[in-house]
Amino acid sequence: MEQQVEHDVVGGLGLLTLNRPAALNALTPEMVAALAAALERWREDPSVGGVVLRSASPRAFCAGGDVRAARATVLAGEPEAADAFYAAEYALNGRIAAFPKPYVSLIDGLVMGGGLGISVHGAVRVVTERAVFAMPETRIGFFPDVGASWFLPRLGEALGRYLGLTGARLDAAQALECGLATHFVPGAELPALEEALRAGGAGGAGEGVVATVERFARPAPAVDAAWTERRALIERCFGDGRLPEILRRLAAEPGEWARATLAELSGFSPTSLALTAELLARGAASADLEVCLERELILARRMARGHDFAEGVRALLVDKDLAPKWRPDDLAGVDVRPWLADVPR
Repeated sequence: MEQQVEHDVVGGLGLLTLNRPAALNALTPEMVAALAAALERWREDPSVGGVVLRSASPRAFCAGGDVRAARATVLAGEPEAADAFYAAEYALNGRIAAFPKPYVSLIDGLVMGGGLGISVHGAVRVVTERAVFAMPETRIGFFPDVGASWFLPRLGEALGRYLGLTGARLDAAQALECGLATHFVPGAELPALEEALRAGGAGGAGEGVVATVERFARPAPAVDAAWTERRALIERCFGDGRLPEILRRLAAEPGEWARATLAELSGFSPTSLALTAELLARGAASADLEVCLERELILARRMARGHDFAEGVRALLVDKDLAPKWRPDDLAGVDVRPWLADVPR
């Protein structure tokens, strides 16, 4: 059986390769454990000057956590297994953020949910023209986790709210513009970058991992005019953190984008939307990532046991009928207080 995470030290570089291509590298408990163990080994190893995370899949960097498996464990009466997965995943996110050496993600293809958790907390996020970013958790009755309540508001509160609530996708140019990505390397040049890093770009006699990335980096692609116009609409409609006000502004805004966005949101879990808005507001005022991860872990354990998560994963990923039955099915019926009891402010 092939390793789901390949790990090796080459040229002073700790190299991690996500190798679950049939599942678009959706993270399993075993993958999270392997990533965490490698970082723990390399943290104090003087022969390792930096870490590079890459994908063996031609289609995706990482499509997120394996939520189908998490749902299955809860339905099987083993919610503690889902609890353990979220605890380990969020601990890994924190470990990446605190890693004392250059941590580089080479993002070529789709990166969603947990895929951002293992990349965006690192110092260097390289993207190719094929990169696509998204945090689509509200579509499955969950919330943007893996530290998203920390990093999304820091893209700009309106944009972070928009991305967290809608799960909208960003291309490479958009991700670079807002700061989710740091460097652009064309896909055709990515193998040469990887080879240069393997050849000793992480330290010692090499030029250093960050310098190697910067040598291969090219000017960021320009965002198109439509995105520039959309940013203004996002600021206008998502600038207020209160969810009812966001919906009111979308309803009052003329144009197809506002109508389509409002229609999309009306199909998502009202509970997820309300909790996401609250978490993003708290995250914007937080002093550090750790408290955001602490909040998210408490809420993840509760939501994994809830109706909407099981129903959302069923509708989108299991039966794929795209017809979830949310409870409650209207924002007016949502009370976030029981969900947020004992969650740190």
